[in-house]
Amino acid sequence: MAGPVVAAAVIFAPEKFIRGVHDSKQLTAEQREELFGPIQQGALAVGIGVAEVSEIDKLNIFWATMCACERAIEALGRAPGHVLVDGRKIPGLKHEQTRIVGGDRKSFCIAAASIIAKVTRDRMMVDFDVRYPGYGFAQHKGYCTRDHFDALKKLGPSPIHRRSFAPVAASAQFGLFEDFDDLDFDS
Repeated sequence: MAGPVVAAAVIFAPEKFIRGVHDSKQLTAEQREELFGPIQQGALAVGIGVAEVSEIDKLNIFWATMCACERAIEALGRAPGHVLVDGRKIPGLKHEQTRIVGGDRKSFCIAAASIIAKVTRDRMMVDFDVRYPGYGFAQHKGYCTRDHFDALKKLGPSPIHRRSFAPVAASAQFGLFEDFDDLDFDS
């Protein structure tokens, strides 16, 4: 519900492997942090792309994500020979690409990129927590959690909230949601 979309791209030499690199969602925050440096040091190139909240609200989350992915590839500083993409192909990308569904579990490069993106975004959200106290961004990282909804109900949206997302729009337009009890936080 809050914060930018962050994507990453990495290029490795074919023989490069870093133990422990796999799907960022299956790693703890500490494990991701520990792998961040070795990935950056072991990669031939690392690129990070960001789509800001205003772009998410203007384009929608899908197109903002595609923009962030394209920016990450452009930020590599060198042209990739071929791009492996997690999930969906990037429309209009000028490089050859292969879509891999569940790529962060199947591809070392995609897994490494997912770790770089996740750690980068998490660090941004910790910084936003200092700028916008009371929302708990350092804990929930802007995702839909009970604590985040409670903060939104109490404080209203911050400048980094995605106003195109229904709960944020409702709190901005109508003051605040009166009740978040119907929302399922366990799924």
